[in-house]
Amino acid sequence: MSNLNAWTPRVLSILRVLVALSFMSHGLMKLWGIPAPQPGVPDPLPFILTIAAWLEVVGGALLVLGLFTRPVAFILCGQMAWAFLLAHAKSAGTIVPALNQGEAAYLFCFIFLYFVFAGGGEWSLDRIVRKKD
Repeated sequence: MSNLNAWTPRVLSILRVLVALSFMSHGLMKLWGIPAPQPGVPDPLPFILTIAAWLEVVGGALLVLGLFTRPVAFILCGQMAWAFLLAHAKSAGTIVPALNQGEAAYLFCFIFLYFVFAGGGEWSLDRIVRKKD
């Protein structure tokens, strides 16, 4: 089991990068339609969704690099909690993620919360810059 434990910080870094890339894609689709326009997003983009998209792109990029991981993850966790409660749960009338189409927001929220406590992992700029985490 100790061999698996030695890989924990590296796998945390891999999880951070993959989650951040997926998160960034939502912002890229909202702002520029890359790789395709996000379904159900109005054109022109409302102000609040523009802010959300920029948080997704910039926050996602910082997480990919593992730079300012904890504070960025805290902000993005809040964004996803807000998105889940106000966009998904309120519009569907239920907090059940499978019924309100909020599973992605729900999962992103709790993964980002984990990053707040776990940091960026072994392969992060935070670790290089601060010599910790």
